Amino acid sequence: MAQTQSDGSPFAHGVSVFAGVILIIGGGFQAIQGLAAIVHDQYILVLPNYIYAFDLTAWGWIHLLVGLGLAVTGIFVLRGQTWARVVGMVLAGISALLNFFWLPQAPWWALLLIAVDILVILGSRVMATGDTVAANSAGRRVAPA
Repeated sequence: MAQTQSDGSPFAHGVSVFAGVILIIGGGFQAIQGLAAIVHDQYILVLPNYIYAFDLTAWGWIHLLVGLGLAVTGIFVLRGQTWARVVGMVLAGISALLNFFWLPQAPWWALLLIAVDILVILGSRVMATGDTVAANSAGRRVAPA
């Protein structure tokens, strides 16, 4: 039987839902970016002499796969799977790195996705320590587990 999140504070539950939804949204954005690079790569502007020049179709497949992985992981986070938040943080880190390399092709879109990835990592991190953070924000002292 798979492990699920324990029933914690409403704060931890809210952050869990936030992280899951942001994972799905970020995955959808990433998949759309990948599809654009696969289907219409001739319309994407590529800067000349950029040090990180890659084939846009291959790059699009990478973005599509990472985006689908993010979306599926977000669904599992919403279902309460504890392993999904770690996988989500790892995939969000990979996504942020991929989007850094994508900056010359679509700078504003890449920056938006990097910001979404940072929100996923922060949300998953808070979700991992949600009860402690909620108690600390209420002004109570919490002993380390």
